[in-house]
This record gives sequence, C-alpha cells and structure tokens, in this order.
Amino acid sequence: MSGLRADVEFRRPEFTLRAELAVAPGEVLIRVKAAGVNPVDWKTRSGGGMAGILGDPPFVLGWDVSGVVEEVGFGVHTLQVGDEVHGMPWFPRQAGAYAEYVTAPSRHFVRKPASLNHDQAAGVPLAALTAWQSLVDLAGISAGQRVLVHAASGGVGHFAVQIAKHFGAHVVGTASASKHDWLRELGADELVDYRSTRFEDTVEPVDLVLDLVGDDKDDTSTRSLQVLKPGGRLIAVPSGVDPALVDKAEAQGLRAGGYLVEPDAVGLHRIDELIDNGTIRVEVGEVLPLSQAAEAHRRGEQGQVRGKLVLRVHD
Repeated sequence: MSGLRADVEFRRPEFTLRAELAVAPGEVLIRVKAAGVNPVDWKTRSGGGMAGILGDPPFVLGWDVSGVVEEVGFGVHTLQVGDEVHGMPWFPRQAGAYAEYVTAPSRHFVRKPASLNHDQAAGVPLAALTAWQSLVDLAGISAGQRVLVHAASGGVGHFAVQIAKHFGAHVVGTASASKHDWLRELGADELVDYRSTRFEDTVEPVDLVLDLVGDDKDDTSTRSLQVLKPGGRLIAVPSGVDPALVDKAEAQGLRAGGYLVEPDAVGLHRIDELIDNGTIRVEVGEVLPLSQAAEAHRRGEQGQVRGKLVLRVHD
C-alpha cells in the first residue's frame, strides 16, 4: 500500500467531534453511522484523485455518508433532527466522511431507503450517482440500446448494470468469471471474462461504453472504440479521456469523454425509490470498522471486492 501515512490519512482529528463543528444556515449536522469506501479515496490518499482539490494533508477522506441528523441550521426545511439520511456531500471538496460527524448542505442528503440499514445505505450515493448521471443524465440511455460496462462487478459497475437494464438496454459486462452468475442475477445479458478474453474480439457493436477501468489498465478506453457503433459514445470515469483519444474518436464518427459525479438529491431520491421497490439493490461486499480504514483501502486496491466496501463508524 504505497504512500500510506497513518498520520495523514487515517488519524481522527479533533475537528471531527461534534462540539467543534458549527452548523451554518442551510446545513445539517450528521452523526455518521457508516461511510462508503470508493476508489477515489485511495487514489486521493496516494496523491491522485482529488488530492489537488483538498490541498496539502492532513485531510479526512471519504464522501459516502449514512447517518442521523443531529442538528439543522437556519433555513433547513427538507430534513429534521432524527431523520436517517444518506448522501455524497461536498464532492469533490472535502466531506470528511471517515469521521464521527460531518456538516454539509441539507440538500446534499436525502432520507435513506427504508429497506436498507446504514451499512448498506452508505454504499449507495457516490457509486450509484456516478452510474445514474453517466447513463441517464449524460448519455440519455434508452430501451433497445446495447451498453458495455467495464468492471461490472465493482461499486459503480453493479449499479450501472441494474440501471441500464431498468431502462431497457441490452447489457454487456466485463468481469472475472467468478462474478458472472451474480451479475446475471442483476440483469446482465452478456458477460466477458477479461482475464481470458479480449472483449473487442467477442463483443458485438454497442451504442455506449461505460468504462470504469480507463486507459491506465491495458488501454481499456482506447480498445473500447473498436466495439462502438457509428455515432456511439465512450464515457470513461476513472481518469477521464486523453485529448488524443477524443480526437481519434471524432475521426471515427464516435464520441468520447469523461465524467465527474456531483451531489444530486433529486437523482439519489430516484435511485432510492428503485431500491425500495426492489428494482435496484446494493451489494456490500465487506464492512470493516473505521479503525481498519487502511485495511479497507488495501482490499479495495486489490480490486477483488464484489460491490462496495463500507466502514462502520457508529453502531
């Protein structure tokens, strides 16, 4: 786990305590029950991700929050004390979800799905909103389209499979063979074992590629252009798209670009409705205590967790 410094990334500084968190007008104070762990967390810890936005360490990582409203600021009328909520506050600015308490604008949160506990609810916001905003808001996914999701078994990927299926798409996913049966349960129509098969050799042309791997790993974005239909679109989430690849796509009559998720109470509420009615489910692969945040990052970096990693802060 290169670059890990416990005094920087995983200490629990005093400003995480409730007594030192002021609630501004329009904000709420949340007692954190659980915090989701995402790739952007360990990338930021290592100097990538959002490190440039957060500035010099020390800083507190984490953006996925599930917890209970402890206090509301002046002007807040969407939430009240005692509400169980979840959200992705402040992204990409520091939210400090790996902490006992956080403050953020009230509209960065919604009441958590009644069908989920806090561990599960903490696994939803960043990953599900990334999938939703990429597929629905940006790409305008529609019935009958063919969609290829890379890293389909990960946090964003398993939501993307379900969201695409919900909108009537034919879903193709890349994942290790051990995850295929589970992904079929989620709605995937075709699956490719990336360890044994080059997806461009077997996948029939698709309208949209949601690339959750990127060119840093085996030129996945560049290779994805080969499976797009004329006019098709590549959305690369992890690190965006190199301008040269954008030009290459345009020369072939294709579109390519990146995407950065943003807080979205309306979108999260729509996702939560689908969770509560059983259309979408969140897979929490592992739950670890906050004290084991470093171990959670190690497991995440290994890339073999099914669904989401979550840190439990308060019982």
